[in-house]
Amino acid sequence: MRIAALLSALSLAFSASSFAAETPIAIVIHGGAGTILKKDITPAQRIAYHAALRKAVKRGHQILDAGGNSEDAVIAAITAMEDSPLFNAGHGAVLNHRGEVELDASIMRGEDRNAGAIAGVKTIKNPILAAREVMHHSPHVFMAGEGAETFAAERQLPLVDNTFFITQRRQLQLQRIHAHERKTLDDRAGTVGAVALDKHGNITAATSTGGMSNKRYGRIGDVPVIGAGTYADNRSCGISATGHGEYFIRAAVAFNICSQSRLLNISLQQAADNVVLEELVTLGGDGGIVGLAPNGEVVVSFNSAGMYRAWIDASGNEHSAIFKND
Repeated sequence: MRIAALLSALSLAFSASSFAAETPIAIVIHGGAGTILKKDITPAQRIAYHAALRKAVKRGHQILDAGGNSEDAVIAAITAMEDSPLFNAGHGAVLNHRGEVELDASIMRGEDRNAGAIAGVKTIKNPILAAREVMHHSPHVFMAGEGAETFAAERQLPLVDNTFFITQRRQLQLQRIHAHERKTLDDRAGTVGAVALDKHGNITAATSTGGMSNKRYGRIGDVPVIGAGTYADNRSCGISATGHGEYFIRAAVAFNICSQSRLLNISLQQAADNVVLEELVTLGGDGGIVGLAPNGEVVVSFNSAGMYRAWIDASGNEHSAIFKND
């Protein structure tokens, strides 16, 4: 009886310690930042964006809630947005000067700070999947152009003709830009990103984009640049950024925020605001970030008029927003 009681006590203690070791789960996503004004978006468009954001964040959270890892969660959320014509990523991405779509994506794990990125691809249906393949199945971190597409084909990822990504909305947008009209609210808005924290305490961040409308000369922004548009470190945070990429590269935004939080021993929100609301503004850059701290704290910071965003926090509370005061 004593042995049985001892074994029972040990079993309970083990179960309790295992439970205690589990961290809260949380996920936060964005669908781009920019000059997003209430007067420019119809009620029907607002409903559509909120629905798309909530669908994506729920898809990622379901994986976390079932005990899945943060990497699979961000992939699920981002592929949902890459497949939606509402965002500047995958199907529905903006067009370059020649009327083609060029896509960039990256992913990083906070557990071991492994990462993968691709840039300037034109035929990979879901660029974030290619970034993950680079992380897992190559000795490299960053691949671009034809080489990245060849690698994606070798990894048997779905490939499509470039016309698959093109929508009438983006064609009209490019026509207006060529006609020297005002750039539309979606010029840079629409980049998608996600950061997730799983029950094991592992953070993963990922971002995907079509870049800037009318871009030329193989321009690549911050999204596939590890440390600029995407960064994850279990010791401090996970960050996914969106905005005017040239400035995010110069400020090493994602890495900068994580480093400030860890080394200055300040809150993640304070670190994010230091970079987004001060450093970026000083440089002249606009945009924002979403992020998660190791304790599940959701952080959002942006200096633009709006940012498409949604999250399900550690308490299970769900929220989606578009404008500054939502």
